[in-house]
Amino acid sequence: MPTSNPSHGDKPFRIYTPASLGAAIRHYRRQAGLSQAELAERTGLHRSYLSELEQGRETEQVKRIIRILKQLGVRMTVEKADW
Repeated sequence: MPTSNPSHGDKPFRIYTPASLGAAIRHYRRQAGLSQAELAERTGLHRSYLSELEQGRETEQVKRIIRILKQLGVRMTVEKADW
């Protein structure tokens, strides 16, 4: 099921910042028809943590992961949901 980035028309999500990661998480969560609380329960995470991710907050964990991927030359692009 192809999914487009609402802020970029039909282009896929390019995940390279905490904000772009948050936008992708929010988009796919909504597409799945889940609330933050439901997704938190399914993933074993706190709802407040999911909220911070969706808002693009730069947590140390997210910054480290993005830094590692950049150094390795890994580009994250989400083109479709896997559920």
